[in-house]
Amino acid sequence: MNVEITRMSSKGQVVIPQDIRQEVKADEGTLFVVTSDKDTIILKKMEKPSKEVLLRQIEKMAVEGRKRLESIGIKESDIPKIVHRHRGIKE
Repeated sequence: MNVEITRMSSKGQVVIPQDIRQEVKADEGTLFVVTSDKDTIILKKMEKPSKEVLLRQIEKMAVEGRKRLESIGIKESDIPKIVHRHRGIKE
């Protein structure tokens, strides 16, 4: 485990030292979850899901949504009317 000292800028930016970036394989654009507890701040590197994983998740949500709509008697062709009604658009 590396230990380094860094400083926060006036804009709240903190530089992650190069040795630590290399250790965790963090490049420009790497996403982090930031949490805190009293005087401790934790950065946890997030992995970006692949396009394939995202498409599978979207498809799963679509299938679950269709099942829920069917269970309450709503057809796909009913959706535009429902949206217009909630937006206050006259047909």
